[in-house]
Amino acid sequence: MSTSTSAHPVFDQAPATESFREAVLNGLRREQKQIPSKFLYDERGSKLFDKICELDEYYPTRTELAIMREHGAALAEAVGPEARLVEYGSGSSLKTRLLLERLGNDLAAYVPVDISKNHLLESAEALAEDYPSIPIQPVCADYTTAFDLPAPPRPARRTVGYYPGSTIGNFRREDARAFLAQIADTVGSDGGLLIGVDLKKDVEVLKAAYDDAEGVTAAFNKNLLRRMNRELDATFDLATFEHQVLWNEARGCIESHLHSTTAQSVSVAGESFAFEKGETIHTEDSHKYTLDEFSSLAARAGFDVESVWTDEQSYFSVQHCTVGNQTR
Repeated sequence: MSTSTSAHPVFDQAPATESFREAVLNGLRREQKQIPSKFLYDERGSKLFDKICELDEYYPTRTELAIMREHGAALAEAVGPEARLVEYGSGSSLKTRLLLERLGNDLAAYVPVDISKNHLLESAEALAEDYPSIPIQPVCADYTTAFDLPAPPRPARRTVGYYPGSTIGNFRREDARAFLAQIADTVGSDGGLLIGVDLKKDVEVLKAAYDDAEGVTAAFNKNLLRRMNRELDATFDLATFEHQVLWNEARGCIESHLHSTTAQSVSVAGESFAFEKGETIHTEDSHKYTLDEFSSLAARAGFDVESVWTDEQSYFSVQHCTVGNQTR
């Protein structure tokens, strides 16, 4: 299904609204209440995340941008000529623009994929205006599940996935492997992947990045409560929940929670849920990797890591992977 816009059609494969309802109810019924992090990114959530990316404490964005500026020619060479570039998650497109400028008119198509249709449209329209010679084919879909790619308007030599940021860290290790394997299936035997991978570092640096002084990350996390109130007739009192960040050494990840400051009962979609004082809703994981750890994970998903670019402090990496012959 496609939806017409002033610039181009949107290939609409958005999930039914019931999927949010089911995920929330199933998650809140668990002993450790949890909701998948992908539901943080409604329209308001996506815009708040863009603000997070501009914060001083949030090193991943500026570090990745610096890597891309310094190594842009090598990154474009890794993608190769006449490629179809599929971006998993359409953000503010700062990094995308750096890549598109390097790839130029030779790109067969740019396919941004995002679950937030309005945010996707805004990004796609802006890019279409600034890069009129590059075919842009936005796809509204939950990219963590299988979705169809539109046929490119001109022949593509290969398909390359693009997954910037540290979003791969939102997946548990085994889920990350399954997601990467899905990308490998999508891009095919001659395909590739450019991916941002956040690296392990001082814990205090990590905690500050996910709990900023201005409270933007807290607003981003608590926006999930707003969304449930709006879409699921929930009765969350935002004043009784706090944003909480923990470092889990055993799992190698930052955990984000919504912490109930009092004992209370909340209704969601007609179902009642009790919260003890101090009980949390686990909303997001941000796993960090060593280079060897990610290479091993990629191999189990069917990818070979061909090239790695990092900053001077080794805070962050951009990696180019190609589909290999490993057993998944």
